[in-house]
Amino acid sequence: MLSVDELAQMIDHSILLPGQIDKDLVEGIALARRYRVKCVVPKAFQAVRAKRLLEGSDVRLCIAIGFPQGLNLPEVKRHEAELVLEQGAQELDMVINISALKSGQHDLVERDIAGVVGVAQRYGAPVKAILETYLLTDEEKVAACRIAERAGASFVKTSTATQPGGATLEDIRLMRATVGEQVVVKASGYVTDIEKVLALYEAGARRFGTGYTVDILEGLRKKLAEESHAASRSV
Repeated sequence: MLSVDELAQMIDHSILLPGQIDKDLVEGIALARRYRVKCVVPKAFQAVRAKRLLEGSDVRLCIAIGFPQGLNLPEVKRHEAELVLEQGAQELDMVINISALKSGQHDLVERDIAGVVGVAQRYGAPVKAILETYLLTDEEKVAACRIAERAGASFVKTSTATQPGGATLEDIRLMRATVGEQVVVKASGYVTDIEKVLALYEAGARRFGTGYTVDILEGLRKKLAEESHAASRSV
């Protein structure tokens, strides 16, 4: 089983809810630093303050582009990406143009992703393409994964957590089977406890977007302690 430290390095701690204010940013980054997670994901306008709060830690700053609907013009997304990368972002999550995908405008979707990837590559920042799987058919999920991979995305990600559905085992398996080994699958959206995380990991997810970091990591710590205790009793 994964260790707590190993799992922490697969977590992007999210602080993206519109009702979360500056106090939540400060507390969220303190939590991310304490648990030494991989990334913290605040709102784009908070990039400068978040970078300052992260100084001296190994936690990376990830900013969401085109969040949450992904319907901005490709040029707007590129400009947003450039701005936050200049302000210290080290990873980008970008929402693809879901409406264009569902309309069969695959060239636009690919150009949209490739534009952000092109900017991010100059900064050495990986891009995670958010598909919003709840709104897609299986055929559209496959198409989106293939487009994202062609466009140079380093990750394909399930959800923004602004739709009713989130990460499912079926979607993770489908996405993992569709993209090449070099593309990481990120599970996000209602990832709330350690049992779900472990199931998603088994299905192929290797990064998790969540605001339930404490519940997940403390849940794993408890699970490991119980297993260790059970093993010692059986000796």
